[in-house]
Parts: sequence; structure tokens; C-alpha cells
Amino acid sequence: MNKRVTIFPFAAIVGLEKAKLALLIAAVNPTVGGVLLKGDKGTGKSTLVRALADVLPDIEVVADCPFNCNPNNALEMCDSCFERLKRGEELPKACRKMKVVDLPLSITVDRLVGTLDIKKALKEGVRALQPGLLAEANRNVLYIDEVNLLDDYVADVLLDSAAMGWNIVEREGVSVKHPARFILVGSMNPEEGELRPQILDRFGLSVDVEAPMDLDLRIEIVKRVERFNKDPDSFYDEYKDEQMKIKRQVENARSLISKVEISDELLKMVAETVIRMGIRTNRAEIVTVKAAKAIAALDGRLEVTEEDIVKAMELALPHRLRAKPFDQVDKDMIKKAISEVRPQHTHSHHDEKRETAKSKNDSNYSQNSQGNAEALFKADLNVQVKMFPQQIRQSLKDISFNRGSRGARITVVGYPHGYPVSYVPPLKASFNDVDINATLTLASLRSKGEIRIDEEDIRIRVRKARAPRLVVLLLDSSGSMAALRRISIAKGLAWKLIEDSYVKRDLVSLIVFRGLEAKVVVEPTRRYDYLLDALDKTPTGGRTPLASALNTLLMLARTAKMRSKWLTVKGILITDGKANVPLGKSDLEAEILMLAQALKKEDVELEIYDTRPFVSIDPSPSYIESIIKVTSAKVFKA
Repeated sequence: MNKRVTIFPFAAIVGLEKAKLALLIAAVNPTVGGVLLKGDKGTGKSTLVRALADVLPDIEVVADCPFNCNPNNALEMCDSCFERLKRGEELPKACRKMKVVDLPLSITVDRLVGTLDIKKALKEGVRALQPGLLAEANRNVLYIDEVNLLDDYVADVLLDSAAMGWNIVEREGVSVKHPARFILVGSMNPEEGELRPQILDRFGLSVDVEAPMDLDLRIEIVKRVERFNKDPDSFYDEYKDEQMKIKRQVENARSLISKVEISDELLKMVAETVIRMGIRTNRAEIVTVKAAKAIAALDGRLEVTEEDIVKAMELALPHRLRAKPFDQVDKDMIKKAISEVRPQHTHSHHDEKRETAKSKNDSNYSQNSQGNAEALFKADLNVQVKMFPQQIRQSLKDISFNRGSRGARITVVGYPHGYPVSYVPPLKASFNDVDINATLTLASLRSKGEIRIDEEDIRIRVRKARAPRLVVLLLDSSGSMAALRRISIAKGLAWKLIEDSYVKRDLVSLIVFRGLEAKVVVEPTRRYDYLLDALDKTPTGGRTPLASALNTLLMLARTAKMRSKWLTVKGILITDGKANVPLGKSDLEAEILMLAQALKKEDVELEIYDTRPFVSIDPSPSYIESIIKVTSAKVFKA
């Protein structure tokens, strides 16, 4: 061999058949929208993706173009190559192997899309673009490990490019457009947090990757890894023929894919199945059909079968079944839906009408019987709200939980994340995140002849970035909250607030207070399902240690801010305010006022959801008004 083997062979990977099929589908037709691999650490996700490149066919590119332009298709050329083609110039061609381009989580927008070419600016005095990672990824595989941890601002740029197939760069007076058509592959461990719904929908196919529980398979995995580590070249040679077979299979499928047909009957079955499962996005049918055609092409066939459709649905639909965050997905729902739809295509017209009516009823039943915690909260919430006056029911409807999907923005200096908006001289001789264009401009204005950069010319970027935020839910589950079942409404509110944090990718923590003290039930996390489980198991009863809850919030906020300089903390207090347990021997109201003042000094934003009914006969005092006076907290009547 001409080079050392460092990547485990694709053909040698044991199991993971669905994941392999999904990746090969994307290789045959990248327009399916990419592949998301979800599973625990150590299940072979990264190994599988990096092994994919070796079985992908070679591509023909414009030899002297940094964007890997296709010399045979004007629609896949950058502006420069297209202009050369229009002038009648013969574009030099080269054959290159496809590769996997890794996108690091710490990447900046400039590195992703491209930035000013410093060398040309200094030596030639011209402004030119230095290509970014999207240029390298064009017509290759772009792999994002731990995609659920990717910064939002990077994800936004990436999604725009993936959706359009083009990267449009506006930097320092340079405007460049180049193709960005890549096979997008992401992997994630669900334990580290869910994926933003906007990104999740961009993945055409999704696969749950699990380690096999079969004893023989696990032993075989260990043996193969040991052989590979001992002698990679010899191990690769064992699977060389299988690797070439897969590569030829992909090449052949690419040549067939445009000729593969699907019958109207199967199209109807796809649409009816998607409707039956209550999936609203049209991407469901589109991706399913594309994937089914790719499966047929990989099999060397020109016609899609029902079996192809079933396989495609199992990859294209599961991650689209959730209408809301945290919905529990029934993994057998697709097979059930297909089995219910299939008989319709053999019935008479009269039977079809009857079956269609049954289908609608079954669909409604299916959607209402998913058994997730949100449905339980909503049902309980609706029942309990009927016990309160009309004004309370209306106030619950009026509360807006999703106030903006992006969260707060901050202006930062020396923080290499976010969008650059201006520049300033460096602070304390810190040269982090230097604005090259501004620095060169100032140096050129001062210099005569050759540009020389002095320390006084240095400018660093001012950026707008999404402020990292910790949302702390403080849930009162004391005995007074059990009166009139207020705790049901409180849990319903908490659910909605967690859902809002899920959309904004906030860290969330849960403090529950009852009895003699408050407890941090869930430490700051993005595993929102942990919070929901904790909410579901929260007991009710006992006294109300409101002062302890405020003190616990204060300690948590201070600790979190020590770890992250830019972090903002928001406390959401769900209570009736009936405190009766002091921290010490001092006056309870004085303690609450002192803690409220400390929270204000710590810049903890406070929101209060007041669960007291509009008409109350409870003579015990509420301390909500006292907290509002000190903190200017927003109050919502729940």
C-alpha cells in the first residue's frame, strides 16, 4: 500500500446495519439532507463516519480551485470558475478522493465561512478571501461530532448553507459565493442534551446507534479491534475486496438514481402513512421517497418496492414524530401505521371510504395515546383550572412562555464567538480575536511603502453573541400549594418553562422547597428529560421554606457565575408566597428582604408566577409583594 492505514475499514464494522444504510443513502443522494447518529458513547458512531470516506467514489474537481468545483456542471461552480467557463477557458481537471471534514465545536464563523487572506493583503495589497471549512467540505462529508453541543450562531450559518447549497461570504469588502454541497453527518450522545429542533429537522435521516447485546458479536468486535491495532495494513487487506465492492455499489447507485421510478400507489401509501402518524412537515414524504429510491439504486433496481419504502420510513420518520419537545416516540408506530394503511389499497371504493374514516379516528387515538408527560400535565392542568374562576383560566392562556427563540444577546470583547459588529483597541495588551482588516487599514494609513504593524495599530473585534443563560426553577411544593391542587398548575407552568428553555438551549436547574429546607433536585443541565422526571416525582406537603429557596438560588447563581464570566442567571419562582420557615432566629420577612436584595446585587433576574387564586380566604400573609418591591421582579398571575 502507498500509505499507512489509520482508519478502521467500513466493511469490517460489526452490526450497525441501519446506520451503514443511512450513510450509504446519503452518499448516493446527498440531497436527502444528511444523517444524524444518536447513541451512547463508545458505540462506534465516529468510527463508522470516518470509515465512510474510503468507500465513497472519487470526484472530479477544478484542479486550481479551492472550492472543489465540479468542472462538468456550471450549477456547481463558484463565481470565478463560472466566469472562466463563460470566457471559453478550458478548466483544468483533477480526480480527488472524497474525504471526511471534521467541524470542531470551537470553530468560529470566520473559520467556517472564510476570512481575509492576510498573506495577499500584506504582500500584494489586495483583498482576497481565504476559504473556510465550508469550501473544504464542498462535495465531501462534513462531520460534526457532538452536534448537540454546537454553538447556535455557528449552527445558524451552517443551516443556511446546507439549505441553499451555497456559501455566500461578505467580509471586509470581499463578496464571494461558492457551492457548499456536502454530505452532512452529525453524531451525538443524548445524555449531553437534546438537539435544537431547527437543526434536528435538517437531518434527513436519523438512526439510534446501540451496542449489540449479543455475546458473540461483542467478542467479535473486540477481536477485530485488537487485530486492527496490532497490524492495520494487514487487517485492511482482509477487507479490501469488500471495501471495493461497496465502493462500486455506491458508484453504480449514483449512475442509476436518476432513473429509479416509484409508483403512484406507493406514493399514496407514503403520504397516507405520514398523515396517519400526524407528521406535519412535507420533508417527511420528500426524504422518504429520496431514501427509498437510493435503496433501490444500491440494490441495482430501477423500481421502488414496498420493502424499500418501509426501510426508508424507519430512517426518515422517527425524529419527525415528535410534535413537541420531550414527546415519547413509539418505535413500532411506523410499522403499525403501514400495516393499517396497506389494506386500503386492496379494498373497493366503498371500503376505502370506510377505512379512511377509520384511519382518521385511529390517527386521533394514536396521537392522544402517546402517553408522554406533557399530555398528563396538560390533562391535569385543564381539569384543575376548571376549579378556578374564569379570570384565572384566561390568565393562563395569556402567559407567553416562548418569548423569542434565540435568547438574549450581549456585546463582548475578546470573546471569539458571535457576530463581529465593530472594533476597539486591545484592553490590557490582550490580543485575542484581532480584527485583521481594521489593523491593516490603520497600519497602511500610518506607513509609507511597505506595511509595518505596530502595537498601536492592533484592533480587536467587538461581537454580538448569544448570552449563555442558566434558568433556575424554584417550585413550591409545600402543603399550601396542595390546597385546591395548585401544585398541578405549578407543574404545568414548570413544564412550559422547561420547554421554553429547550428551544433557547438554556442550562436549567430545579430547586424544590417544602418542609424545613430547599433542595437542588436537578443541578444545571441541558438534559431536560431529567427535569421532567423530577417534576413528575415531586412530593407535596409540609411547611414553606421560602427563605431557604431564595438562599439556595443565591448560592447556585454565585457558583455558576464563577465558572462562566458571561453567564446570566434567571430565577423563576412558582409559589403562593406563604412562607413560614426562617433560615435562622431572625425575623422571616427581614430575611426574605435581605436575600431579595442580595439576588438583585448579584444581577439575578427574577420572575414570579403567583399561584394564589384571585379570591382567597387564606389569612396567612404572602411575601410576594415584599420580593417585588426589592427586586422589581416580573409577576404573572397563574
